[in-house]
Amino acid sequence: MSQTNILLESGTNELEIVEFYIDEPNYRGHYGINVAKVVEIIRTQPATSMPQMRHPAVMGAFPHRDGKVVALVDLAVYLGKARPASSEAKIIVTELNGIVTAFLVSGVNRIHRLSWKDVEEPGEFLQNMSRYSITGVVRLENRVVFLLDIEHVVSDIDPSLAIQLATVQEANTDDADAAVVLHADDSASIRNLVKRLLEKSGSFKIIQAVSGEDAWKMLEGMKKRAAEDGKRIGDIVQAVITDIEMPRMDGLTLCRKIKEDPELKHLPVALFSSIISHTLQHKGASVGADAQFTKPDLKTLSEKLTELIAASRGE
Repeated sequence: MSQTNILLESGTNELEIVEFYIDEPNYRGHYGINVAKVVEIIRTQPATSMPQMRHPAVMGAFPHRDGKVVALVDLAVYLGKARPASSEAKIIVTELNGIVTAFLVSGVNRIHRLSWKDVEEPGEFLQNMSRYSITGVVRLENRVVFLLDIEHVVSDIDPSLAIQLATVQEANTDDADAAVVLHADDSASIRNLVKRLLEKSGSFKIIQAVSGEDAWKMLEGMKKRAAEDGKRIGDIVQAVITDIEMPRMDGLTLCRKIKEDPELKHLPVALFSSIISHTLQHKGASVGADAQFTKPDLKTLSEKLTELIAASRGE
C-alpha cells in the first residue's frame, strides 16, 4: 500500500491518518499516524540484528529502497504491550526529518479523513502511560484511536535525532531588544526545548500556546490590547512559530488565519514541523508561511527568524 495523494489540504484544518492496531491477549489497541509521514505499508521482513542499537524495541534492520538499510521497531515492545505473533502483521515505513524508520504492527485497517477539531488532547495520565508518545485521541464509531507521535518515538530510541541544546549559541543581547515570539506546539517537550534554546540566544522572548486554537485566541487578545493602548500588533508580538500537527486547529490553518487578518498579516510566520518536506512545502507556501523548517533544525530557524523580524521592522 503506497502513500495516497489525498494529503492534508492547505489550511482546511483537516488531516488523514492511517489507522493500525496492536493486539494484546484479549485486547486490541487502535492507533493512527498522519498519512504525510507514511512512505508505504509492506509485509513483514526478516531483520538483521543491530548490536549498536540497544533499545529493546529495535528488532534489527532490513534493506529497503535504493539499497538503504532501515531500522525496524516493534511498536508493541516500545509501548509495553505483549503482542502475539500474527500472520496479519504489517510494517509501516515512515519518513520524517529525512529519517526513514519502519514499525512493526499487528495489522492495518484503513485511512480516515478527519478534522483537527475532532482530535482531543490526551490527558496527563494517558501521556504518562504511553511514555508521552500520544499526541491526540479520536473517537471513531465504536472505538478510540490514539494518534502516535512517531517523532517522539524515534528521538526516544535514538536521542541523537532529537533537538539538541547546543544548536543555538548564547549572545549578549539586551533583554529590552529581544523579540517577542509566539510559539505553538502541542508537545510539552518540544515547547520546553524551543523556549530554552531560543531564549538562550538572548534574541528572543518566547510565549507559548499548546495548540493552533490556543495561539489564535492569544493573538486575538493581543489585537484587542493593542487597540486599547493605541499600539500596533507588532509592538506586542513580533513573530509566530508554529507546529503543523495540533489538536483543534493545525498550524496551516493558524497561518492562513493570520495572513488573512488585516492587522496580523504582517507578522512573520515560520512553520516548524517534522512533516515539512520538498513535496509538502507548497502547502505552507499556499497559506502564506514566511519560512518553513524541519525539526530539529532549530539553529537555522533562529537565524531566519532574526532576518524576518528585522525585515518586518524595516531594519
